[in-house]
Amino acid sequence: MATRPDYPMLARQLDATLDTRDWLTNASQTAAFINMTVDNLNWAGFYVQRLPGTLHLGPFQGQPACHPIPFSKGVCGAAATQRTTQRIADVYEFPGHIACDAASRSELVVPVIVTQGEQEVLWGVLDLDSPSPERFDAEDQAGIERLVEIFIASSDFNTVPD
Repeated sequence: MATRPDYPMLARQLDATLDTRDWLTNASQTAAFINMTVDNLNWAGFYVQRLPGTLHLGPFQGQPACHPIPFSKGVCGAAATQRTTQRIADVYEFPGHIACDAASRSELVVPVIVTQGEQEVLWGVLDLDSPSPERFDAEDQAGIERLVEIFIASSDFNTVPD
């Protein structure tokens, strides 16, 4: 069983770590930070919407990953399309699951929604995979969503698509 992260402490640490406004640096730092501090993960990283309806591989920690991911496929696509966090206990029971790593069994995907002008735009998603079924619970979801909020607040997203 994974050790329960102290998400309030992780939030303070990530906030202190993100010392630039550059989204690329901050995405790299955030993926590495989560991979290092949250137990029982085998992949942590971002997919970025660089073209409409498609997620492109961004900064990550783990094995090489699937690229690109259309919004119509997988857990990441569902998070992007619905603009809601997807917490999946067993990815093999998820319709349309993309098996980038056969060892992954559960997944937590948080949409990254940023403000561009007066609109909220989907920038991408943060994707976490675990080799354990049912790895993520509501506390993990809330904690990781808070880390995504810190990433967003710390970053400038001047390359968001129209």
